[in-house]
Amino acid sequence: MSDQPHVTRAATVTPVRVAIALCLVAPFVAMLWVGSYAKTDPTFIGIPFFYWYQMLWVLISTALTMLAYQLWRRDQRARAGREGGASQ
Repeated sequence: MSDQPHVTRAATVTPVRVAIALCLVAPFVAMLWVGSYAKTDPTFIGIPFFYWYQMLWVLISTALTMLAYQLWRRDQRARAGREGGASQ
C-alpha cells in the first residue's frame, strides 16, 4: 500500500460547468426529439426540412462542443490558479 494520504476532491457544480453540460446535452436532446423535425416542409434549396435540420445540427454541435471545450479550459486554469497548482 502507498504511504501517501488519499485526497479526494468533491465534485463542484458551478455555473460554468452547468453551461458546459448544456452545450454538450443540447444536440442530443435536439436529435432525439424526432417529432420536432419529422416533416418535409419547409424545404431549403430543394432539401426537405428533415435533412437540412439534421445537417444544421452538425454545425451547431461543432460550435457548442468548441465552446464547451473553451469554457472547460478556462475553468481548469481558474481552479489551478486558486489552488496554487500548475496549469496545463
